Amino acid sequence: MKKILLILACLAAVGCSKPPTPEKTVDVLLIGGVMSATLGTYISQLEPGWTIDIYERMDQVADESSNAWNNAGTGHSAFCELNYTPETPDGGIDISKAVAINESFEISKQFWAHQIDQGVLKNPRSFINNVPHMSFVWGDKNVAYLKKRHAALQHSSLFRGMQYSEDPAQIAQWVPLVMNGRPEGEKIAATRMPIGTDVNFGEITKQLIGALTQRDGVALHLRHEVRDLQRNDDGTWTVVVADLANDEQESSVKAKFVFIGAGGAALPLLQKAGIDEADSYGGFPVGGQFLVTRNPEVVAQHQAKLYGLASVGSPPMSVPHLDTRVIDGEKVLLFGPFATFSSRFLKHGSLWDLFASVSSDNLGPMTHAGWDNMDLSQYLIGQLMLDQDDRMQALRDYFPDARDEDWELITAGQRVQVIKKDEEKGGVLQFGTEVVSAADGSIAALLGASPGASTAAPIMLTVLERTFKEEMQTPEWQARLKEIIPSYGQKLNDDIELTNRIRAYSSERLQLLHVPVEAEASVAGAAL
Repeated sequence: MKKILLILACLAAVGCSKPPTPEKTVDVLLIGGVMSATLGTYISQLEPGWTIDIYERMDQVADESSNAWNNAGTGHSAFCELNYTPETPDGGIDISKAVAINESFEISKQFWAHQIDQGVLKNPRSFINNVPHMSFVWGDKNVAYLKKRHAALQHSSLFRGMQYSEDPAQIAQWVPLVMNGRPEGEKIAATRMPIGTDVNFGEITKQLIGALTQRDGVALHLRHEVRDLQRNDDGTWTVVVADLANDEQESSVKAKFVFIGAGGAALPLLQKAGIDEADSYGGFPVGGQFLVTRNPEVVAQHQAKLYGLASVGSPPMSVPHLDTRVIDGEKVLLFGPFATFSSRFLKHGSLWDLFASVSSDNLGPMTHAGWDNMDLSQYLIGQLMLDQDDRMQALRDYFPDARDEDWELITAGQRVQVIKKDEEKGGVLQFGTEVVSAADGSIAALLGASPGASTAAPIMLTVLERTFKEEMQTPEWQARLKEIIPSYGQKLNDDIELTNRIRAYSSERLQLLHVPVEAEASVAGAAL
């Protein structure tokens, strides 16, 4: 099987010939968007003398997954995302994942706040804005779940101040658009966290890379596609790159460290690197569409990111939500996502992406994962059969008075869900993100999707810890990291003084609302 795949790869001209002689050597080579921009910023501030090359296949950075129109822009902090707080078999609520994600987002906010101080990021309102995070449900069973969820989250200081209500009048004050036209007497409930955010990850990426390219030793290469990666005897990598703007002329660069943060393209590139740690990984692509309105009268009635419950079998990224977005200064509303399917791993990728990623190593895990996730297949088939009337009806569950003429359908980005080998099940479909790195720390990649960009700063800390183990132990790096991330090495959860201090620090610099955490859950937070 491997020989057959190798022959096919040769026919596709993806790595059988000897690569061109490297034109230069760099310390760090980065591929992709927001993750690479974040890692590059860390490295440039930890080791200003290191050389960095950044490669992007599009005409400009942040045109794929990081683009503001290709994702929901939720600053994922687990305030509103119900899939992060599953119900346990005994009827309780597991908040561990919610706490971990909230901790992670607080690290990202600190990272961005520090970049504001350094002049790397400018004008916080261009990339982050306060938009309350809300959860909204209806029906006795769902209301009971949301009430238990709210009560469980009050055990974590990170979620104090979250408001809960079953009162239609109160919910109508928070989100009038959701309540207008709703049947009287319907059993409903909502939670609301005022300090939620909407984030333009594309703008963050552009500003981070823009600042990086102002440094000596940093070069950005647009319209350049990485075609192959080959390990050298000395532990470095020869990276073959095609210049898409110049008849796809190939050249190569020698790199001491390579990071693949190319969204859906990360898996194929990691496979080309041939490291043992990547052998059994596969990927399943899922796309999305959103309904969007720019009607100012409609937009003015909804100031929230309002999440509901996912359909049975749907991936977490498909949880329905009605979102206030702020994109390039324009406020709009998005509803969705509606799942789509394409064998492409990127929005601007190839239809062969999925098929080319199948190997003798990951075929088994992918087959087992597919068999165990038939409900996901049924969900996707149902989504593909939707027409515009069906989508508008789904919207009216959250906005009863929605008019067809106010909404248009847009296509968002592609996401590739991780499939990995599992000793018991053979293979599992994993929702979330995963860092894969070589044992010698010379190469790393980020696979997966949500919460993704929201947790770029802590995920890239993980990359640093795995790939620069010796440097991470030095007093110089430790001291610098504590400047970049003031809470570095500490947990905010249940440390009220630290939580208040860190959130005040980030909020001041990012021009966000700061609501101090109280020692006990307030009456207002418990119920309204």
